[in-house]
Amino acid sequence: MRARTIVYVDGFNFYYRCLKGTPYKWIDLSKLASLLLPENKHEILKIKFFTARIDARPNDPDAPDRQASYLKALELHCPNIEIIYGHFLSHCAKRPFAPPKSGWADVILTEEKGTDVNLAVHLLNDAWLDAYDCAAVVSNDSDLAEAMRLAKSRGKLIGWMVTGNQHPSQVLAKIAHFRKPIRNLALANSQLPDMIPGSAIRKPSSW
Repeated sequence: MRARTIVYVDGFNFYYRCLKGTPYKWIDLSKLASLLLPENKHEILKIKFFTARIDARPNDPDAPDRQASYLKALELHCPNIEIIYGHFLSHCAKRPFAPPKSGWADVILTEEKGTDVNLAVHLLNDAWLDAYDCAAVVSNDSDLAEAMRLAKSRGKLIGWMVTGNQHPSQVLAKIAHFRKPIRNLALANSQLPDMIPGSAIRKPSSW
């Protein structure tokens, strides 16, 4: 029998470790999941995508519009997607200059809040509800280790979709029953249509 599978995507970890600086940002998460998780072994019930709305920055005022287009494209093109939002907090702080300079500078720090907690809560709640046989976690964040371990203790199969090639989490590697690296070829073969059918949404020109 195929395992009932839910895919849990840590959006910012996935972006910064797999997509930033690549031409693959217009990613079809459903297609990527189907490439990583063979159809003869997995019935993908849902993809839960954990992210937060970003704010405009002086050096990139169009970033929120690009993100909004992408999120809407996912909702329209991927019927099994569910987007769960965290939020950003910004505050002023002092940070030292890098050597050889000395002194301090006032900087604005922006922190994404809620993504890892939301993912962990959904992962565990779905396990208690017996909503899946297999949880496939797309992240390299070792903060998720305890939630993955507890789901595993409930008899759930834990898959780890490894984001990026640098410094994979040894903690997550010890917990997961299996691991699948996310390679550039899979990203290239998992792109949304440039124009989403039945809509006016298209891939941002800078992507």
